[in-house]
Amino acid sequence: MDNFVVTIARGFGSGGKAVAMGLAEELGIECYEHRILALASEYSGYEEDMLSNYDEKINGSVLMNKIGKKASELGLRPVTGEFRANQHVFDLQSKIIRQLATTQSCIIVGKCADYLLRDMPNVVSIYIEAPREYCRKRIMDRKQVDAAQADALISSTDKYRAEYYKFYTNGGDWTNPVNYDFTLNSARVGHEECIQIIKDYLKMKHFI
Repeated sequence: MDNFVVTIARGFGSGGKAVAMGLAEELGIECYEHRILALASEYSGYEEDMLSNYDEKINGSVLMNKIGKKASELGLRPVTGEFRANQHVFDLQSKIIRQLATTQSCIIVGKCADYLLRDMPNVVSIYIEAPREYCRKRIMDRKQVDAAQADALISSTDKYRAEYYKFYTNGGDWTNPVNYDFTLNSARVGHEECIQIIKDYLKMKHFI
């Protein structure tokens, strides 16, 4: 296939999403994160707002009741329990992600994309992280919160991302470097330099 995909996992506050968006802009390709929900909405016929309520969130079996027949028509698994109500949304997103990986060059942020696309030869997976003090400062500036609030947001968000990844990858470790082509410390490297390193790697792989 002629297209390539870059998946980017990121610690909260590390600036991984900003790196992803900057990379997409420089390469002239699309960056997908929340937009995957819009595509899932188009695919399923359900309102995006409804799907977003269940994206990467722990819920009961409410979604199972709402999706009902439509989920069955799409061949989605009827499961319940913690995280399991989200399985329908995750399955929808997984279908979209795999389709994107075979049809266009793009950047995909989060969504366990590195795991979903792990066997595809046209995929490069990156993990971006930074020390707590760096992430704290970025969150304080971005969300206008104090240090304690920023720390709480970082801890809860990263904990949830780890649990989400573990559940949907059958026990996988979100921060395991073996999952990725390489890991970048955005505080040490710098955002623009992160973008350049990824571009250089894509050139080395003959993707660009």
